[in-house]
Amino acid sequence: MGRADWRIHGMSVEGYRHRRDGLPCQDACAHVTEGPVAVLAVADGAGSRPRSDEGSRLAVELAAEHFVRRAGEAVHSPPGKAVHDLLADAFHEITMAFLDTTGAAAADFATTLTVVVLAPDWLGHLTVGDGFVVLRAGAEDGEPQFHVLPQAADASEYSNETVFLTSPDAARWMRTDCVCDPGIDGVLLSTDGLAQAALSRTGGGTPAPNASFADAVFRSLDGPGPVSDSAHDNLAALLRSDRLTALNADDKTLLRAVRKARP
Repeated sequence: MGRADWRIHGMSVEGYRHRRDGLPCQDACAHVTEGPVAVLAVADGAGSRPRSDEGSRLAVELAAEHFVRRAGEAVHSPPGKAVHDLLADAFHEITMAFLDTTGAAAADFATTLTVVVLAPDWLGHLTVGDGFVVLRAGAEDGEPQFHVLPQAADASEYSNETVFLTSPDAARWMRTDCVCDPGIDGVLLSTDGLAQAALSRTGGGTPAPNASFADAVFRSLDGPGPVSDSAHDNLAALLRSDRLTALNADDKTLLRAVRKARP
């Protein structure tokens, strides 16, 4: 099998409130590549739960492990139901492993989870909670086009309560998607700490990508070769910048992948 042809980079940083109060970052991200498959995961620990920073780290570690294995087994499955099934099966495995690890105190580790699986012929997406994904695919008049994948439903039509891995019937609120578009050459995952910067709301309330933000984030990773120390430092500076802090003082996570140019 060939190797996944994506350059991947990201990080989680503590928000202003947590820096001020000396609290740990409750966001986490992880990625793994195995053969032709890459898996990206981000998680946002519940601010009101005492061990949610541990929960978010556990969630992305489990996601990387279980999704890459499941996707590797089904990498040549056609887009459609088989992909939705593998996403749901991996989510079930993660939930069981998460609850087994955290035991009776599971609610103290509450966290959201958003995952993208990049396979040669399809992109799989699973989310529970309020994370989001932006894709770069295609161009119009020479300008790259950006698209927001649908987000998971709220726990209630009457509230915007966030769903966590430990929520009752979490699988009921989980959302899966399968996208088959060879033009996808950029993927961005984030937690809600970047929602104000990365997304805008249309008249009907549907989120749309902030094209200037997405373009800058992807473009800075488009160059050839490995991710440089300066790219890492620049992303950390952006996530901690006064401009983004003024929009949202929560922890922030940005995990991005761009397709490598073919030789």
